[in-house]
Amino acid sequence: MRQIINLNAGWVFNKQSEIPAALPAEWEKVDLPHSWNAVDGQDGGNDYFRGTACYAKTITKAELPVAQQYYLEIRGANSSADVYLDGKKLAHHDGGYSTWRVNLTEDLKDSSLLVIAVDNAANDRVYPQMADFTFYGGLYRDVNIVAVADSHFDLDYYGGPGIQVTPIIDGANANVEVKVYLTNMKDGQSIRYTLTDKEGNVVAQTATAETKADFVIENVHKWHGRKDPYLYTAKAELVENETVLDNVCTAFGCRSYEIDPNNGFILNGEEYPLRGVSRHQDRWGKGNALSKEDHAEDIDLICEVGATTIRLAHYQHDQYFYDLCDQKGLVIWAEIPYISKHLPDGRENTISQMKELITQNYNHPCIVVWGLSNEISIGGSDADLLENHRILNDLCHEWDKTRKTTVAAVSMCKMDDPYLQIPDVVSYNHYFGWYGGETDMNGPWFDKFHATHPNIPIGCSEYGCEALNWHTSDPRQGDYTEEYQAYYHEELIKQLFTRKFMWATHVWNMFDFGADARAEGGENGQNHKGLITFDRKYKKDAFYAYKAWLSDEPFVHLCGKRYVDRVEDVTKVTVYSNQPTVELFANGVSLGVKEAPDHFFYFDVPNVGETHLVAVSGDLKDEGDIRKVEVFNEEYRLKEQGAILNWFDIEEKPGRLSLNSKMSDVIVTFRGKLLFAKLMGKMLGGKKKGEKAKPMGFEMTPELMSMMGGFTVLRLLTMAGGMMDAKFTKEDLLNLNKKLSKIKAKK
Repeated sequence: MRQIINLNAGWVFNKQSEIPAALPAEWEKVDLPHSWNAVDGQDGGNDYFRGTACYAKTITKAELPVAQQYYLEIRGANSSADVYLDGKKLAHHDGGYSTWRVNLTEDLKDSSLLVIAVDNAANDRVYPQMADFTFYGGLYRDVNIVAVADSHFDLDYYGGPGIQVTPIIDGANANVEVKVYLTNMKDGQSIRYTLTDKEGNVVAQTATAETKADFVIENVHKWHGRKDPYLYTAKAELVENETVLDNVCTAFGCRSYEIDPNNGFILNGEEYPLRGVSRHQDRWGKGNALSKEDHAEDIDLICEVGATTIRLAHYQHDQYFYDLCDQKGLVIWAEIPYISKHLPDGRENTISQMKELITQNYNHPCIVVWGLSNEISIGGSDADLLENHRILNDLCHEWDKTRKTTVAAVSMCKMDDPYLQIPDVVSYNHYFGWYGGETDMNGPWFDKFHATHPNIPIGCSEYGCEALNWHTSDPRQGDYTEEYQAYYHEELIKQLFTRKFMWATHVWNMFDFGADARAEGGENGQNHKGLITFDRKYKKDAFYAYKAWLSDEPFVHLCGKRYVDRVEDVTKVTVYSNQPTVELFANGVSLGVKEAPDHFFYFDVPNVGETHLVAVSGDLKDEGDIRKVEVFNEEYRLKEQGAILNWFDIEEKPGRLSLNSKMSDVIVTFRGKLLFAKLMGKMLGGKKKGEKAKPMGFEMTPELMSMMGGFTVLRLLTMAGGMMDAKFTKEDLLNLNKKLSKIKAKK
């Protein structure tokens, strides 16, 4: 009978590529899961260690169960790895996010030195190579030995479980096909198939020598998302002379779904809006070496906000997390890390990672789409990229005839790009209101796409903005305040959630995450778009905006608790709740009862001395404090380290343009347009006559111009300086501000 022995404890580790001949006593002692970038991959500077490191451990055969075959199972080694046993190289694997196994049987001695050399160095063939997150190196998931008989359910085929269950709804029943994959099956052996319900009752059973069995579950209990995530179990046993040689089992759910271009996602014949979040698999101080408790906390927080869907970006996540999604009823977008930069030599890696993703996750009812790529057309869709996508799309449909395919397209991808015609459904990553543009551009953009392509289901795969512990009563795009993030998400919720044709929406991101190349918001090394902080200790106000729309759990939340000192005489206070009415009390005095069909309750509060605020709805309440100050508390204001110029240091003249003016307000004036044209000439440098302008690598389409119009001049030039060979000194910027201040702003 199969036995799984966990090997997480008792390794030694060193950052070197040389394979040791004996267990090095001087190496660092570690237990798995482990990442060597848990600190330097989150502190900024884009200087985290990327290279080869070795993990070593002695395997004593007498400590293993007696078996005929021994497999090493590695559930995550980022991003490439080699396995050595007593100095002999047994296997190589490319792809840092999937399970893979190595047969140790012939080479395993009474005592053997196992070395796993893991490499996360840059190369031109293994994805990902360019993306806005840290590529943590390490053995960051479980490592096991699987002990089995010579005849066993397959352990070699793309890391799969050896059993594949395909339920198809047929009226009130479900037709269930169970296939198994066997190694060294012999005459006289048979397979016993058993289906059980959630309570453990046998609903179907048969024994046969065939590797496929078909069943009918009458009056099937359907898996229905968050409302009713009902699971069955399929077990297969390899039997010889009444002795069970090996067994495998898997949970499965019976559900049907469709994605309609007008009505969105439909589950079991009912409209079931997919409104949720994206998730990265890392934590502060741990990197991607998460425990089961970490995964469980994440899923509980996602359920608390009321999400019905998760985009598991940008790679295969831990099997335990997919299991939790099955059990909790979250609908999942699963994808491979074919992201940002198309690698001409990376095609085989996209194919192998997709085969692993599908094989290892086929049985999860939570998964409804396979993601082919993310923002891969950022540099344009050439012939090789398109062919790669057609190959992947065909592969998905050949290997899984029950699910759809999708892509996450970057904003600048044109609506008529042939890349969008390949998958079954499409989503876009849009940041109007953060990376340029205005928040009110989001809904109309999706209306335009829907009108242009009425037969293509469209969704929003990323949207969001960054927020840290900065605060203001005058939130502005790009200020990194919690107040602007809350405003942004209020606007996006109202625009996206009311368009039923959108098949799915995914906030970027549920949690702040490691991105060592980032230097934004005053805390380097992170992307701060999360609704919750990296350490999971603080839920930003925007979290509760979503909870108000999506959760049935009664609550009331007073926003701005970290924003105490305020200078204005009357200050705006926001309350989020899923209750019909909210009353706000200031020092015990009622400021009135308000209704808000959009769940966002706004109050004008007199700001005198110290005020204790209490928001009340029935038996629910939340409270906080504000305090009147004469001078703005500078601890609330972001002062960017290394910034050439901060926005609040810029002189603004009434009725005139400045570096703090939006580009749309500049180019609407004749003199502003001329000034900007000269500036673009400097930024574009040696563009040949007749060539299309491509600032920051993008063609200047009307859509891109609209996005750029939402940037302030200062923010646009700061971003351009980091992406182009066009540097601006403080003197350059101040001189430009003088020129702008001579131009009247249009009213």
